[in-house]
Amino acid sequence: MNPMALVKLRGMLEQFRENHPKIPAFLAAAANGMDEGSVIDIKVTNSAGQHLNASIKLDAQDIEFLQELRSALSED
Repeated sequence: MNPMALVKLRGMLEQFRENHPKIPAFLAAAANGMDEGSVIDIKVTNSAGQHLNASIKLDAQDIEFLQELRSALSED
């Protein structure tokens, strides 16, 4: 990945955290409770009122990835 793109993403992540302070706390709490077999359900309602839904069942590789991502994002 382009190093400049990483710098830009870092700034955008910080702005997202400022705009939505409850999200990082929720994700940290949820990450502590996730294990193999956990299901993540995502629901988005757009401005037109349409609903988009997705569910994923986590396996061992998913858990490992999420742990690595969590570590990388917490190195601020």
